[in-house]
Amino acid sequence: MTTEALLHENRIFPPDPAFVSQANISGMAAYQALCAEARQDANAFWGRLARENLYWHRPFTRVLDESNPPFLKWFEDGLTNASYNCLDRNLQNGNAKKTALIFEADDGTVSRITYQELYHRVCRFANGLKALGVKKGDRVVIYMPMSIEGVVAMQACARIGATHSVVFGGFSAKSLQERIVDVGASALITADEQRRGGKSMPLKVIVDEALALGSCEALKHVIIYQRTGSAIPLLSGRDHWMHDVEANQPDNCEPEWVSAEHPLFVLYTSGSTGKPKGVQHATGGYLLWAALTMKWAFDIKPADIFWCTADIGWVTGHTYIVYGPLAVGATEIVFEGMPTYPDAGRFWDMIARHRVSVFYTAPTAIRSLIKAANAAPATHPGNYDLSCLRLLGSVGEPINPEAWMWYYKNVGGERCPIVDTFWQTETGGHMITPLPGATPLVPGSCSLPLPGIEVAVVDEAGHDVPNGQGGILVVKRPWPAMIRTIWGDPERFKKSYYPDELKGYYLAGDGAIRDKDTGYFTITGRIDDVLNVSGHRMGTMEIESALVSNPLVAEAAVVGRPDDMTGEAIVAYVVLKQARPVGDEAKKIATDLRNWVSKEIGPIAKPKEIRFGDNLPKTRSGKIMRRLLRVIAKGEDVTQDVSTLENPAILQQLKETL
Repeated sequence: MTTEALLHENRIFPPDPAFVSQANISGMAAYQALCAEARQDANAFWGRLARENLYWHRPFTRVLDESNPPFLKWFEDGLTNASYNCLDRNLQNGNAKKTALIFEADDGTVSRITYQELYHRVCRFANGLKALGVKKGDRVVIYMPMSIEGVVAMQACARIGATHSVVFGGFSAKSLQERIVDVGASALITADEQRRGGKSMPLKVIVDEALALGSCEALKHVIIYQRTGSAIPLLSGRDHWMHDVEANQPDNCEPEWVSAEHPLFVLYTSGSTGKPKGVQHATGGYLLWAALTMKWAFDIKPADIFWCTADIGWVTGHTYIVYGPLAVGATEIVFEGMPTYPDAGRFWDMIARHRVSVFYTAPTAIRSLIKAANAAPATHPGNYDLSCLRLLGSVGEPINPEAWMWYYKNVGGERCPIVDTFWQTETGGHMITPLPGATPLVPGSCSLPLPGIEVAVVDEAGHDVPNGQGGILVVKRPWPAMIRTIWGDPERFKKSYYPDELKGYYLAGDGAIRDKDTGYFTITGRIDDVLNVSGHRMGTMEIESALVSNPLVAEAAVVGRPDDMTGEAIVAYVVLKQARPVGDEAKKIATDLRNWVSKEIGPIAKPKEIRFGDNLPKTRSGKIMRRLLRVIAKGEDVTQDVSTLENPAILQQLKETL
């Protein structure tokens, strides 16, 4: 779907009057009133919301400190605790016996835990961490499967003031080691294995490989959740079973009251350079936004069963599994498996069985399930009772209009609004999204910014561009959930997000365009060398570095091309240290290189396509012309001026090479 086609989307779906009548933000007038309040006095607006939505052990006296831009501080002198806000408050307001989490394992086994039970588990584990010497300000890496234990680990770190850094369980030993070293972790929480698609996959073995790579001297303790019971080696004094750490610990743990600016977590995301960026989020502002967006975008109600299908290794799982739902007293589904196991009806079956009312998933999953339903009609959502649904959400990447329509008709029964949410690891929560009780919906558009978020489309000098003209997406004013810095690298933070030419605006790194008539935003893709594959951000430099580290590879260039299933696919152009391979030899080397990237970074970074060339298209100064490689990857003819190329004939070779 081209940008032009998106812009001419003329299907509009007004909110249902019955939904509007009960919505937390009811009607466009209510939305506009909140936006006007924020514009009139932003500090008063955010201060009011922070007092109304969070518990403060010591109230803040100052909303925003802008004395050292772009290093801004929100509610800094206020003392709070994220775990207290997610757990203790629910015990006090009558939710003690309410189900907090419904966990469904890969094999379909279901377990539930109430707020009271979750509170006790978190407290016992928090006390166990303290007994091992983990304290406020320490960093703890979490490398775990989707599980109640993963939520317990994150909440326990927050309870004692330790900063957690969750690493997705699909990352390789090297990727894990890089993050352990960068964040300076003193402890690591993992599992023996994880289960996915009927298979067991190692976690503790990968942890041991990561630590064997070196430079992890600060890490003193490895705590292991016994998920499958497989035999794993334990290092005496360093390795501990999670159940032993919890055993005999008190059921209560006084929270560590921290400044609102205390780092709650560091989460690594790909940048346009090879080294991942540790996005640092503060406790107060982040948690406020997690709670507000649950109420605003998801219109959450006490009776809702909320299911976000993300993994806790990504920011979506942080905000909309571990913190947001618990901060508002919701019941959240935690799912270990995959949408196509044991068949492609798994999501729909789970929605029907658990009576899910608010469902939040990725366009990649929707597109794969459309394809599966066409191939196996028994897995079509129409075969399941989805009458429990009242709201749908989309996350991770722009959703193409036809996938939106399928989702709307076949999953939502043409009665459920779809909140197409645009946001990032760095923003902590939704930024641009329809409000289900207010915003008319347009397939493929994330529509309008949330109250208090002032976004714009500008040119490279920071000047606003007219509606209907593409440009760079920026945020003009600060908001509480914004990234505070890149862990250990403040200069990179400034350069990445606040370039001088943008006049102090936050650079989102995405291109966007606003509709001439509605003013709705459509995201057009990354403007830097970061790919978005199935909602996962990966730096091209990161993948190129992995390829070049293979002894066979002399040079590599990585680009993205549109893909019907994953949104964007990774295409790698490789020059070997030997003659360019052809035929079966090329296939074998390509397979070996894909597996190499999987080992270096993780399976999500595997190139979908590898093309071999005698060299790469370069200017006379030696710069690789990636824009030409993108054209070739799309299967299009190169029509741009190639007069600056040193070796224009290479384009034809790369075009022919598959």
